[in-house]
Amino acid sequence: QVQLVESGGRLVLPGNSLRLSCTVSGRPSSTYAMGWFRDPPGKDREFVATISRTGGTTIYADHAKGRFTVSRDNTKNTVYLQMNNLKIEDTGVYYCAARFGFSESADRTDYDDWGQGTQVTVSS
Repeated sequence: QVQLVESGGRLVLPGNSLRLSCTVSGRPSSTYAMGWFRDPPGKDREFVATISRTGGTTIYADHAKGRFTVSRDNTKNTVYLQMNNLKIEDTGVYYCAARFGFSESADRTDYDDWGQGTQVTVSS
């Protein structure tokens, strides 16, 4: 079983940047495709970005394209989400998720393990 711990969420002003981290333990992170999802206030969980086990393939939700970048460092068992030009509508709880032995996916039901989430608030 794998454990995921997100960090880096906080209150920021619109237009600012933030980098979230997700540390994987229990198994080498290189064996997992990883995804980032978020829970906007009052809405269902939605896809943000996903990255393949090697980091060679990334997929983004339309709302994240051009502003967010997902990356990973398997030597540190860590996945990152760099978020630039943040908007008020980016507010929410951000979760990382792991998918063992398969390719990247934008479907939250494909993921086996989830972190506890980190709160991102974008407000003036």
